[in-house]
Amino acid sequence: MGTSRRMVLAALAGGVLAGCGAPAKDSAAAEASAARKAGTAASGPPSPGATATGPSAAPHRTARPPAVTRAEIVAAYGRAVPRSWGFDAPGVVHRLPAGHRGIALTFDACGGPGGSGYDRDLIDFLRKREVPATLFLNSRWIDANPALFRKLAAEPLFEIGNHGTRHLPLSVTGRSAYGIPGTRSAAEVYDEVAGNRDKLTRLLGEPPRFFRSGTAYCDDVAARIVTRMGERFASFSVNGDAGATFTPEQVRTTVGSAPAGSVVICHMNHPEGGTAEGIAAAVPRLLAAGHTFVRLSDALH
Repeated sequence: MGTSRRMVLAALAGGVLAGCGAPAKDSAAAEASAARKAGTAASGPPSPGATATGPSAAPHRTARPPAVTRAEIVAAYGRAVPRSWGFDAPGVVHRLPAGHRGIALTFDACGGPGGSGYDRDLIDFLRKREVPATLFLNSRWIDANPALFRKLAAEPLFEIGNHGTRHLPLSVTGRSAYGIPGTRSAAEVYDEVAGNRDKLTRLLGEPPRFFRSGTAYCDDVAARIVTRMGERFASFSVNGDAGATFTPEQVRTTVGSAPAGSVVICHMNHPEGGTAEGIAAAVPRLLAAGHTFVRLSDALH
């Protein structure tokens, strides 16, 4: 089984659809409580000792451009015509920098009806083996799991990425992916990114560095908007679990064959899937082959 991101074209559809639904209403009280309890959790004390799988320090932070407003985005991109649609566009990251020997494991939590679960076995395995990862959390998943969010945000092993507000494909024309209508304008692209960015900023004390759209689809105009808003659009090079639809053996084979420099996409919101068991089998195989694991911030500065 190949490990290219193009593997997703057929297999991902079912899993992505399972993680999407009507957006849940934001809970101001839950956010306020989480903010009080999390504080500066994302930059909390390092876990004891560095490990062979990756660093234990807080993710590297870089200076950000000044905040851009919705009106500025509409003025700059409101009439722009996209020329591409898919998993890649200018500024989109789908591999680690050339020559990097690490592998970045990334896990999406899509939220919404059928998509707000929590794969405890997966996260517990990562903790036990001290495997760092980037977790892309949708606003709806955070609202459904405030206590889990606080705990994950407090662990230096993980960094939190922006997975959007309503888990929509990112388009300026309403293009769909897997039957899910995308954002329909530059203004809606801004809202999809900014809604969850603002939530994460309140809860974490600083904005997220990385963004991944619902389904990971984007057009080139939407990708430029994400960059203008100060986040990096993170795609993938290895589709590890096809939207949490792969069997454990398929996950083991696909992730276990990932070459150095890969960005692997999997899901952490479907505990009934084969992701946890497959990752638990793939990681020792990769470690034995001499690979290490990194968060995106460890490799992309």
